Amino acid sequence: MHGLINRAIQAFVSKTYGEERWTEIMDDAGLGFTEFEAMLIYPDDQSQKMLAAVERNLERPLPEILEDLGTFLVSNPEVESLRRLLRFGGVNYSEFLHSLDDLPDRARLAVSDLHLPGLELDESSPGQFRLRCQAGIPGYAQVMMGVLRAMADDYGSLVMLDHEGLGEEGVEEIAITVVETEFAEGRAFELGANLL
Repeated sequence: MHGLINRAIQAFVSKTYGEERWTEIMDDAGLGFTEFEAMLIYPDDQSQKMLAAVERNLERPLPEILEDLGTFLVSNPEVESLRRLLRFGGVNYSEFLHSLDDLPDRARLAVSDLHLPGLELDESSPGQFRLRCQAGIPGYAQVMMGVLRAMADDYGSLVMLDHEGLGEEGVEEIAITVVETEFAEGRAFELGANLL
């Protein structure tokens, strides 16, 4: 698994539960190190051992933890670059949803060796969407649930999300209902980065 993904999990656990808790988790995983390097590729079994240790030590189901990770990736000010990447997808939540098909390619523009599974969005009727998450990274759909929920808040939209489980060929589906696009005031977003 790409080190950037493992590093994101490390940042989430460390910021949410503390550095000491992260060290305990990595000791439990038995990998012989406590820090992931963002630009390395790690064997899948190392990532799986780390995730199993996270689930054991936090005493929460892994899908819940991964959804919280997705929320963290969008809402934490220290990882603002991901939020910016996502917000370039559109001026409202529906436009953002339609831009998700291009997310793996946009991520590869930022990090050339990061290969995210494909995403495919269908709109069955106005405000009714189905997002298909291709197989490739275990837990990817749960992380996307957190991302979708946090981005709805970011845009000020009221949405309902339902993870519909594993379908054919390992594809996971998320049902998305946009109840109201301007439910609350969204977070401020400027097209140009504030470099001062």
